[in-house]
Amino acid sequence: MDIVIWAGAILSVIGMIGIFHSIFAVTRAKRANLEDEELRAKLASILPLNLAALFVSMIGLMTVIVGVMLS
Repeated sequence: MDIVIWAGAILSVIGMIGIFHSIFAVTRAKRANLEDEELRAKLASILPLNLAALFVSMIGLMTVIVGVMLS
């Protein structure tokens, strides 16, 4: 079960990296002083990355919990 725990931990770290990347991308977009429509378009393009990162992180945490419960 150690493999399941470590696999979940790796997935969680990958998800967190994606979340931090989307945070920095939004911060860069806000500091760029874009027009309203351009800012909305930029944020709309970042949203799928953020949702995917949250999903991967959630799956990783669930995998860790399952691994701990089974060991």
